[in-house]
Amino acid sequence: MSQKTTHGIKRIKKATRYSLQGLKVAFKTEPAFKEEVLVGILMIFIALLLEVTSIERSLLIGSVVLVWMIELVNSAIEAVVDRVSKAHHPLSGRAKDMGSAAVMLAIFLCGYIWIEIVFI
Repeated sequence: MSQKTTHGIKRIKKATRYSLQGLKVAFKTEPAFKEEVLVGILMIFIALLLEVTSIERSLLIGSVVLVWMIELVNSAIEAVVDRVSKAHHPLSGRAKDMGSAAVMLAIFLCGYIWIEIVFI
């Protein structure tokens, strides 16, 4: 069976559309993501105003974006687990807990970077 695949600019346009859809649905349906985005936008604005080196600014902004990325992956894991079954299962709980732990570690890293650069 032959499958048609999209290449070049057409593929990039489709991928961009799907990515933007993902951001939109996450912002609408995931309260944690929405809160992290709103706080993160404020943090990025502050990072742009601070008198720091370009590397420090990159770390400040990058750490915020990393939190968003990990939260998106965590939300995707939760959606897949819930799609498979709403029934409680130890492996489902483990997957969700590990995703949540990844978000927590990203937030801790973000906080550490901001403390090191801005406050110390």
